[in-house]
This record gives sequence, C-alpha cells and structure tokens, in this order.
Amino acid sequence: MALPIHSSMFSDSLVVLGAAGLVIPAFARFRVNPVIGFILVGLLVGPSGLGALVDEAPWLYHLTITDPNSIRPFAEFGIILLLFSIGLELSFRRLWTMRRLVFGLGASELLLSGLVLGIAFHLFGLGWTGALVLGIALALSSTALVLPMVGTASAVGTSAFAMLLFEDLALVPIIFTLGALAPYGQEAGWDGLMRTIWFGTGTIVAMLVLGRLLLPRLFAQAARTKSPELFLAASLLVVILASIATTAAGLSPIVGALLAGILIAETDYRTEVEIITAPFKGLALGVFLITVGMSLDLRLIAANWMALAAGVIGVVAVKAAITAGLLRLGGARAGVSAETGLLMASPSETTLIVLATAAQAQLISRETATFWQIVTAIGLTITPLLARIGHDMARRVERRAAVPTDQELEANCEARTVIVGFGRVGRLVAQMLETHNLPYLAIDADVDTVARARQRGYKASFGDIARPGMIDRLNLGCASAVILTMDDPVQIVRIARQVRRLYPDLAIVARARDPNHAAELYRAGATDAVPETLESSLQLSEAVLVDLGVAMGPVIASIHEKRSQLRAKIMEMAGIDREPPIRGRRLRDGNQESAMPSFQHEPE
Repeated sequence: MALPIHSSMFSDSLVVLGAAGLVIPAFARFRVNPVIGFILVGLLVGPSGLGALVDEAPWLYHLTITDPNSIRPFAEFGIILLLFSIGLELSFRRLWTMRRLVFGLGASELLLSGLVLGIAFHLFGLGWTGALVLGIALALSSTALVLPMVGTASAVGTSAFAMLLFEDLALVPIIFTLGALAPYGQEAGWDGLMRTIWFGTGTIVAMLVLGRLLLPRLFAQAARTKSPELFLAASLLVVILASIATTAAGLSPIVGALLAGILIAETDYRTEVEIITAPFKGLALGVFLITVGMSLDLRLIAANWMALAAGVIGVVAVKAAITAGLLRLGGARAGVSAETGLLMASPSETTLIVLATAAQAQLISRETATFWQIVTAIGLTITPLLARIGHDMARRVERRAAVPTDQELEANCEARTVIVGFGRVGRLVAQMLETHNLPYLAIDADVDTVARARQRGYKASFGDIARPGMIDRLNLGCASAVILTMDDPVQIVRIARQVRRLYPDLAIVARARDPNHAAELYRAGATDAVPETLESSLQLSEAVLVDLGVAMGPVIASIHEKRSQLRAKIMEMAGIDREPPIRGRRLRDGNQESAMPSFQHEPE
C-alpha cells in the first residue's frame, strides 16, 4: 500500500538523507566537524527551529522533523552499531590486560567526578540525594562521540575507552539504584537490581559459549557465498539478537552489541564485518546527533544563557581536571593527560537517560532535569571543539617536553610485510620470510584458503582487499612492504595504484602475468613487478646450465644479469627511465656483491 505524500516517514527520510548527502558535505568544505554539522542540522529542522514555523508555512513540513520521537529508534540503533564496532576492535585478551584501567581508572574517574560535582550542587542548595544523582549523571562521558574521534589504539584512545567501558557497564546498576532510591520503589528497586545481575550474568555466559561455537560457522558459510549482502545480513542479525538477549535480561542493549563485537573479533572475519557495517553505523549515528540538536531550544537558551554557560563551563572544568589528574597520578604523559581530560569533559548521551530516570523517580525536579539536559546537549555539541583544543594543547606540551607527538603512534606500528593473496605464490613468500625471521601478515578473500593456512601455522586472516576501507585497516603506513600475489591482473594494477597513492614510500612487489602486465604495474607505482613467464624461463635456463656442468657461480651471475636486462626493457616499455625509491634492498642487489643469494632487511 502506498504511503500518503504527507507521511512523516517521507519527510523525516528527506531531512536525514539530505543532511547526510548535501548539508554535511557543505559543512565539510568549510572544515566544520560532521558531529557539529549533524547537531546544527537537528537544531535547524527541529521543533524549536524551522519546525516551529510549519503552521505559518506548511511547505516546511517536508524539510523539518516535528516529532523527535519518530526517529529516536534509528538513533538508538546507531549507538548500538557504534558499540558493536568498538567491540570489533577488542579481544578478550585485550580486555583482560585492560582490567586495571577499566575498574581502576574508570571507576575512580566516574565516582570522583560524581562526588565533586555532587558536593558542588549541594553547596548550591540541592539535597544530598539529588545532588549526588545529578553529579553521577553529568560525570558520564559520550561513547558515541569520543571513540570515533580517537579510536582505541592510541594512548589517549586506550585511556578514554577504559573509562567509557566502565561507565557503560555501570549504567545498569545506576538506573536500578535510582529506582531503589525513589520514594515508593525501594523494595522493587533492590529486588530488580539483584534479578538483573543474576539473569544478566547467565545471559552473558550463554552468549559467550554459543558465540564461540556458532559464529565462526555462521560467517564461514556467509563468506563462502561471496555475497556482501548475505555477509551484512549475518552481521546485523548477530548484533540485533545479542542486543535483544541483553535487553530481555534487564541489561542495556549496548552491552549485547559490545559483546557481539568482541565475539566476532575473536574470529577471522572481524575486519570484513567492520568494513561492511561502517556505512550503516555512520548514518545511524548521524540520526542520533540530529536528535541531540533537536533537544536544544533556542528561546530557552537565550533566556538562560548565563546560567547555562556557567553550568557547561563548570562541568567541563571539573571533569577535565579530575580526569587529567588521575592519569598523571597513574604515570601518563602530560600531553596525553591533558588531551584525554578535555576529550572526556562533556556529559554523555546516557546522561539524558539518567536525568530522565531521576526526574521520574522524583529525585530531582522536572525543571532541574530540563536545565541540565540542555547543558548536556550543549556539551555534546562542543565535544569536537574540546577535542581539538585538547589535541593542540597536547602537542604544545609534548613539544615543550621534547617528545615527538607521533611517538605513541610509531610505537604501535609493526614493521611487517603484508602479503595480499595467499595461494601457492603467497605461501612460498611467507615461508621465505619465516626462514629469515621477518614478520608478515597474509590476507585472502577465500575463507577456505585462510582456514587451511591457519591450520598449517601461517599468520593469515580473512579479508577482501577490493572492499572499500580494507587498505586503510591494514595500517600499511607502518609496513615494510606489501606483496600482491592475487591471480587477477586487473585487480593487482588497481590495488598497486591505490597503495602507491596513499603510501608513496612503501615498497610494492607485485606478481605479473607477462612483460606487458609488468610494465603496466610499474606505471601504476609498483616497486618490483615479477613476470611469471620470464621467471619460469630463467629457472629452466638455470636448471639446464647446471645439468650441463656449468659451475653454479657463473650460472647465478648470468641469470641475474639476464634478469636485470629484462627488467630494464620492461621499465623502458613502461616509460620509466629510473628505478623508483624503495625500502631495504632487493634479492638481486645482494647477488651483485656475492655469488650466493642473500635476503636482507635493513632499517630505513
């Protein structure tokens, strides 16, 4: 049945997709952060913006969202996908190594910030219970905004993630404790908390067991179909089922999403799942940010701007100081402490949930809850600005301390060779690298090939290099070299061109079908292109000469001389009159100094 033209679904879709496809790119041209862009769009098209003029100008109906609740489910789904993608970046081993950060730093930051803010609110006349509840609510920080900006690999990202993870885990007991503190809900509140802990623990254990058994088989079958649509459907199915399971147990759906991501991260399909779900996460997160903008009432802000400004500044200052101070006490560098403190200083989207629950439980008044909800929305809006200020401050502090700002990034880089394609050629390259104790990582788009390789002890992972975003995930900026061994001439040329454009100094060694294909690879930016037909001919010649009694030394020297001549002709075909810059040395370069081949890796 066709929807009427005045259906809210049409108008809401027009606003959201228009923001994602038109407005946000326009903001990006003026270097406005997309987070701020989406919030400003929500402010513009919301009930207090153009939506207030619909009665006077009915045509604005199709350009506004008059009912924020209509798109709130999509916003919540965006947060669920965000937590799922965060889980994909983790593993149980990493979580175990982070336990002190999560339950030490995370608990200290939340409780100390909540206590200091609560004392301040009590000094301004609020009762102790309401003051502490309000303090804890504002002490929460935004997972949805912070982690996409810094990730989880850097020192800042690791510290921020530890604190945010504890806050996400603590949200459930906070909500139930508020129910227990309500004037008429003490008994039900405590009983509900104990039931949630019991059923929640059982649900998580069951998910861990079933996930370990079923997820590898589910994604293996999806990968064998080579259908991106089926792979996406399987990924979303796991996320939704996990969220439903934890919600049914009384926990937050984001706990299930996080756990689903961690379970998939233990399989060989983590990178593929992360790439294929990224567009949906970004769009749904944009919907959430639009709802944040809609919660801002410009008239109310104008009438109370001084009090609101004081509230935002006070909360940001207290949280930034406490977070930075705790990190410094824990041994973090000054720059990392300063940047993390400002990054975590704003309230969170979950602050809005806690404030609404506290008002419903009559622990704070409706007016108080509304005021601090606006403060929270303003704080979310300025989070990218605080992140930028913190980053610049960290650079100045690090520069003053004579520590390079990229030091932590380089420390996380592993100088390994990346082998793309793990058939017979890729396996032989891996064997030679292992012989010389050189680290490598192999990826292949065939799940059965990867499974067999892992059974034989190779360091192989599942991933399709042709998938958008895969090259970025391989972190080739830290790699020693990338070796392209796929049996697809067109794809090898395309990937070589992309890698060379992104990483001008990286050594790229590519498998070529014949001299013409090798010339095309050189034009695409390959450092070395090895034609299969020529190499097989050279090996045959070597075997014949040795069998005819020619000494090994002269044979090897003549073979390498012929290879150099052929390579020079291929590069002449490619229109290249000089060799491109590379890292390290080639195999044949070592043989120009010695009759026996050598394979060396020298640092830059």
